[in-house]
Amino acid sequence: MTKFFLNVPKGTLSSNLAALILRIGFGALMIPYHGYTKLVEFNERKDGFMDLLGLGGTVSLSLAIFAEFFCSILLILGLLTRLATIPLLVTMLVAFSVHNWALFGQYELATAFFVGYLAILALGPGKFSLDYLIFRRKR
Repeated sequence: MTKFFLNVPKGTLSSNLAALILRIGFGALMIPYHGYTKLVEFNERKDGFMDLLGLGGTVSLSLAIFAEFFCSILLILGLLTRLATIPLLVTMLVAFSVHNWALFGQYELATAFFVGYLAILALGPGKFSLDYLIFRRKR
């Protein structure tokens, strides 16, 4: 399991650039209108936020902020990339359930994010990441 999450396999220049573009793109798109907005409006949103699994609105909002803001920063940096995508994928699954599993039409942005995060999970961080600098194996 550790081998999957903390290994950065050697790839081609194009696959490493693709990983960089995906990480920076999806990380940067999630932060301003989703993660950061929820973070600065925490007190206004906490009472009306959906109650995930009976945890309460405050805890559910905190988990969403953790995923959408902090995990997105980790994605951009390429630090613990595959681990950071898991809360983001779960958050998108919750978004699907809130919108009655409407994957297309008005709520297709959540679907696009889900597909992007799934691609990042499969592809890994690439060479242009902190993961590569920290966890690369001596070759």
